[in-house]
Amino acid sequence: MKAATNYALLAMIATFCNIGTQDVVSRNYWGPYSLSFSMLLGTAVGLMVKYVLDKRFIFKFKAQNIAHDSRTFLFYALMGVATTVIFWGFELAFAYLFDGAAMRYLGGIIGLAIGYVAKYELDRRFVFNARPA
Repeated sequence: MKAATNYALLAMIATFCNIGTQDVVSRNYWGPYSLSFSMLLGTAVGLMVKYVLDKRFIFKFKAQNIAHDSRTFLFYALMGVATTVIFWGFELAFAYLFDGAAMRYLGGIIGLAIGYVAKYELDRRFVFNARPA
């Protein structure tokens, strides 16, 4: 139970970083593709924050060297592609169905929550297991 609570807390931190980045970008850039740009940048920030938190506090992962850490991060990011589709799908659906940034962000938060549940299993099984470098 403690592991699930810790994972949920760290997922909330990464979600805050993701949605917060999106909001900052949306408030400061109104040009072409502003929605896509804010979602892409928020996703990148959230991904990096989540990777650092997961590897250190959830999976207690220690890379052998920078190359090993880079390969692990790449695999971590690839495992997140499907979960990112879920997250973006919810956020874009809420943006389309409801008016206003708050509802768009609510969709993003719901999508991230669903995605993070799936991502934990993918990461546990395939990313942070005891594979050699």
